[in-house]
Amino acid sequence: MFDINQVRADFPILSRQVNGQPLTYLDNGASAQKPQVVIDAVTRAYAEEYSNVHRGLHYLSNLATDKYEAVRGTIARFLNAATEAEIIFNSGTTEGINLVSYGWAAPRMRAGDEIILSTMEHHANIVPWHFLRERQGVVLKWIDPEPDGSLDPQKVLDAISDRTRLIAVTHCSNVFGTVVDVKTICAGARAEGVPVLVDGSQAAVHKPVDVQDIGCDFYAITGHKLYGPSGSGAIYIRADRQTEMQPFMGGGDMINEVSKEVVTYAAPPLKFEAGTPGIAQTIGLGAALEYLMDLGMENVAAHEATLASYAAERFAGLNWLNVQGTAPGKAAIFSLTMNGAAHAHDISTILDKKGIAVRAGHHCAKPLMEHLGVSATARASFGLYNTTDEVDRLIEGLELCHRLLA
Repeated sequence: MFDINQVRADFPILSRQVNGQPLTYLDNGASAQKPQVVIDAVTRAYAEEYSNVHRGLHYLSNLATDKYEAVRGTIARFLNAATEAEIIFNSGTTEGINLVSYGWAAPRMRAGDEIILSTMEHHANIVPWHFLRERQGVVLKWIDPEPDGSLDPQKVLDAISDRTRLIAVTHCSNVFGTVVDVKTICAGARAEGVPVLVDGSQAAVHKPVDVQDIGCDFYAITGHKLYGPSGSGAIYIRADRQTEMQPFMGGGDMINEVSKEVVTYAAPPLKFEAGTPGIAQTIGLGAALEYLMDLGMENVAAHEATLASYAAERFAGLNWLNVQGTAPGKAAIFSLTMNGAAHAHDISTILDKKGIAVRAGHHCAKPLMEHLGVSATARASFGLYNTTDEVDRLIEGLELCHRLLA
């Protein structure tokens, strides 16, 4: 059973005030707050269990290694990967996508080869492909969203040509909250022999994810959005794709043998994990995912769907408010603009005075902002601990913004 009062009690920061008002934290799309179990896990990792991993034979090193490596299995269960070896630890989605760009795409792409992207992508799923455009002459092909913010899978598949080498697409837009039908895209792409990378940074927070059912080749997640520590994350890379990759970074822990003349690499996943990792951060991520799985991602999705429906209903009553992206089944992420001269930064500043935290800006999605014809939006992104009372508080804050800015 999903008990919202108990859930909120699990997050210590939610009991504080901001500007003399109860904190209403609606910036979860940027980074989520941490439950006590994550805070405790990180504290314990540093206070009682810390040592470097994989390299020592002493008690603390073995303990830290066991705790750290256990998270690989946790992530595999969370994403339903076939094996733990398909999970590569990293600092988050940005590093994961760059690993694919440098380790898989760069060695096999030539001038004129194509990567298909949607205009809804976060910069983390754009800039690494621009590197290939700048350095190797790769062509980026863009698919625009529909007027309601949805992405037509058939338009993505219709863009495939004999030069298409990769499709890189978000599972859930961080601006619209649109949930993309990546399963259909993956099925169609596989029939054409085209691999698919899915940016799961937003989707994995809001709904159950099964990478085997989706059929993707790569699926990236980031820890700090999943109620875990910053600097933690992972990417699922299907085993057969790993055999096609070269390491992104070289250093300790990813080698088998090193001599003056030659180097041989460790087997995956260590092959792609050079250097001392974020040990405590990864252990904290494991605690966060166990917390989510204990709650049940189906229960999280149902709670957030209720929030999304209620928020959409309340927003519809404000005829001076524009909601960017209204596709059915969207996540509880709302990018807002107001009629007139009200700027997103002004909206955010006024809401902050009421203790309401929202994001203002382009949300690392400048191509989408250009497509929409706006410079910025104010984004309210809900998480598992938010309530309908907080939706009402947001509405009151927006009405104040309208009175002051209209």
